[in-house]
Amino acid sequence: MNDSGCNVARHLRIAAQTTPYAFATLTPLSISHEVRVVHQHRSFKILDQESDAAARIFYAHGIHKGTRTLLAVKPGHDLIVCMFALLKLGAVPIAIDPGMGWSKALNCIQHTQPTALVAMRPVALLSRLPFKAFKSFSQRVSVGGSNWRKLLSDCTSATPLPIIAANADTEAAILFTSGSTGAPKGVNYTHGMFDAQIKLIRQTFKIQPGEVDMAMLPIFALFNPALGMTTVTPTLDPSRPAQADPAPIVAAIRDEKVTNSFGSPAIWGRIAQYCINENIKLPSLQRLLIAGAPVPNGLLEDLRSIAPNCEIHTPYGATECLPATTIESTEILRETAAATLIGQGTCVGRPVSGVQIKIIQEVSGTIPNLSDAVECSNNSVGEIIVTGPSVTHSYDQLPLATARAKIHEGEKIWHRMGDLGRIDSAGRLWFHGRCVEKVQTAHGILTTESIEPAFRNHEDVNRCALIGIGSAPKQIPVLVVEPKPESFPSNHGERDTFIKNLRIHARHNALTHQIQHIVFQESLPVDVRHNAKIHRLQLAEEWTRRLTPRFSLKL
Repeated sequence: MNDSGCNVARHLRIAAQTTPYAFATLTPLSISHEVRVVHQHRSFKILDQESDAAARIFYAHGIHKGTRTLLAVKPGHDLIVCMFALLKLGAVPIAIDPGMGWSKALNCIQHTQPTALVAMRPVALLSRLPFKAFKSFSQRVSVGGSNWRKLLSDCTSATPLPIIAANADTEAAILFTSGSTGAPKGVNYTHGMFDAQIKLIRQTFKIQPGEVDMAMLPIFALFNPALGMTTVTPTLDPSRPAQADPAPIVAAIRDEKVTNSFGSPAIWGRIAQYCINENIKLPSLQRLLIAGAPVPNGLLEDLRSIAPNCEIHTPYGATECLPATTIESTEILRETAAATLIGQGTCVGRPVSGVQIKIIQEVSGTIPNLSDAVECSNNSVGEIIVTGPSVTHSYDQLPLATARAKIHEGEKIWHRMGDLGRIDSAGRLWFHGRCVEKVQTAHGILTTESIEPAFRNHEDVNRCALIGIGSAPKQIPVLVVEPKPESFPSNHGERDTFIKNLRIHARHNALTHQIQHIVFQESLPVDVRHNAKIHRLQLAEEWTRRLTPRFSLKL
């Protein structure tokens, strides 16, 4: 292997040399009538050789070191091949969430100005349309299908391709945030930051080479070759993970003896309910990482029941800082769950190795230096800031957003998470919700995680969201409830009874007494990535229009 320095692609080369015949990827080919998934198996040696071949193809098309390349490839083996091919070349892959919406996707492309496109054939053809966002493309490579497989075969060689050298500060990729509370932003990742993430994930969760992973979020599958894990691609649409059929996913977990998985509460809620209904256990699972939104206590209990040999972690982080903290379900259910229900926030655990967390007084503007911030005492709710080896330093070509989100402390960079929280006497972080989603009433501030868990725990509630109607600091707190489909009230009498039961259920949380109105909605708007983060600001706009005439508010 050549001296690739810190190039994160070297991890795949190492895996191909140390465990060449171990399975790297399992790609679903078909689902039988018995709901058994047929997979195509490829080894680390083949994965490394095919990513070498893809790199040769890309290089021949003019994709070289530093080339910004929009990557729009179906999750699974081909995505991993293309990502590592680009990294080997020193190109800069740009990853945009599938399904974020046509308008948002065009804005992201136009802003990052990629000059190359590596995509499935339909996307490559679509890029020929006369949109301003597509004018920056000068190279296009279509991936997938028989022509692509033949090209890979023709370009495969037994001689490994030299990996372009990179240092820790060399730009590696641009990954987009989910945009759950605003426009998605491109986050600049360096090879050193990826290396730090790999190290933190391995150490924090004690991941061993040879494990089998099913990543419900495609981007997380890209870490697997570096961790020596087999990647099983789930049979789901990554833009609608919460609508996936759990049957083939569960079958694949059982048949392929999956040991590890990362996913949102939405997808694991569907899997847990299916397993309970069908009396199915998942004994191979050793570790579940569930994130993207607060995880209901009931879901943790269900998962512990169906996966008896499994540690269930609920890590906290963001695209700009991952991971930051983690906590295991045993500690939650034994020690912190009761406090969550009475309004003390949701405990997301202790900082992982090398990560520091502080709580500061919330400021609406920029905080150039840490000395400009006012740190809060233990158990006081404030704004969460994080620093550590995996904390990113900037947003792509967004200097104002970067200035708003970053705080300097000498050479150290702190990231403002945009969240409210507190640190308890045991050093654990308690999440209280997004800063922009707090409700400012005449009686004080209500945070989403001080209110919602008490209602979310009701057996007939699927989701709920605290929103503010009117203008701060005199907003009217309203709870929008998404009942389980079979429990949706069909008339005024059922609605009034449901509301009464909700208030009785949440009565032990004194803060819930401030909720002036409870309303129902069949489906709450959620983010594309996890299908779990509720778009509360959108909800507030919608319900302001609907409730203003009823309440005669002057907004």
